[in-house]
Amino acid sequence: MIVQTVATQLFKEVMGSYPTGVTVLTTLDTNNKPVGLTVNSFASVSLDPLMILWSIDKNAGSCEVFKQAEKFSVNILSGEQQEVCWTFASKSEQNRFSKHPWSLSKNNLPVLDNVFASLECKKVQQIDAGDHYILIGEVLEVTKNEQDPMLYFRRKVGNVPEQWEKEN
Repeated sequence: MIVQTVATQLFKEVMGSYPTGVTVLTTLDTNNKPVGLTVNSFASVSLDPLMILWSIDKNAGSCEVFKQAEKFSVNILSGEQQEVCWTFASKSEQNRFSKHPWSLSKNNLPVLDNVFASLECKKVQQIDAGDHYILIGEVLEVTKNEQDPMLYFRRKVGNVPEQWEKEN
C-alpha cells in the first residue's frame, strides 16, 4: 500500500507539472438549473466528426448531473478568468453562476461570458475509467473570442507567457 501511495503522489506531481488549458464544463440539471465545474482533463479526439473528451471524478458533486445530461458546453477559459476558474473549482461554492456572467445558448446550454472559446456538445459516449468517467462529445457549435486561453501549471493558473507571443 505504501508503494501505491508514493506512486499516486508522484503521479499527481507529474500530472500537475504538465501544462494544460483550463475549462469549465456546464450543463443544465433536470430542473433546468445551470451546473458547472472546472476541468483540465480535456482533449480533442476527432476532426471527422468533431469530437472532444473530458473526465469527471465519480465523487464530484455534479457527476450524476453530467452522467444524465445529453448535452454539455466546454467553456475554455481566457487567461483573465482566474476568479472564474477558482469559483467553479470550489467544492463549497453553491451559487457559482450568480458570481460570473453567462447566458443560455441556442442549444439551451449555459455558456460563460468572456471565455477564450466555447464548444457546445452532444454526449455520444460515457466510459467508466477507474475513479472517473470519460465523457465524449460531438461538437455542435464552436465560438471563439479574441482573448488568449488560460494555462494551468503546478496548481497555478494564468496567461500565456509573453515570450510565447513573440514571433520567431
